[in-house]
Amino acid sequence: MSQEPPEKMMFQLTLRRRGISDQAVLRTMEEVPREAFVAAGDRGHAYRDSALGIACGQTISQPFVVAYMTEQLQLQKSHKVLEIGTGSGYQAAVLSRLCAHVLTVERYRTLADSARARLEKLGYFNIEVMLGDGFDIPAGAGDFDRIIVTAAMEQIPENLLQRLQVGGILIAPVGPHHGTQTLVRMTRTESGFDRKELVDVRFVPALKGIAREL
Repeated sequence: MSQEPPEKMMFQLTLRRRGISDQAVLRTMEEVPREAFVAAGDRGHAYRDSALGIACGQTISQPFVVAYMTEQLQLQKSHKVLEIGTGSGYQAAVLSRLCAHVLTVERYRTLADSARARLEKLGYFNIEVMLGDGFDIPAGAGDFDRIIVTAAMEQIPENLLQRLQVGGILIAPVGPHHGTQTLVRMTRTESGFDRKELVDVRFVPALKGIAREL
């Protein structure tokens, strides 16, 4: 039997120690090859519990934050999920193993194209990568059971909340673009939205529009 590398075992242990208890999430974190989503020079650090830089000045979130946000979404196999901020495609890959379909939106063409190619090569076929503006999702994309934002928003736009189905959950880091944000979970009810503040995080800013360069 092949031995797991020590970093990979520590990775799983760290997630459990920090409170991730959903077995499906833990199993998915183990199965998705994080080393395929980081820069070549960072492959040796892929399973360290820290954020790493990727192209276009963006980052791949630390594994704990990916697992925590995923767990908080309470995903079901039938769900249609919207992700804003594709980055390397790692979070989308994790989501895709726990739901029916992921639409992930990225404003940098370089990142969108490389994530699309990477996800196809790895066999994640229920993910659609779209070059677009996360603040302006096309009406034709429909509504979603879950929405996850992986960049800091100063506030959650009303038009994004309206894309949630009743019973749906949105998770986003909310706060100043430079500094600490709070992860906020919004649940849509028959009468409005329930808001819950979760933990403090640090994300790169969510910017409007499609990037002109890159």
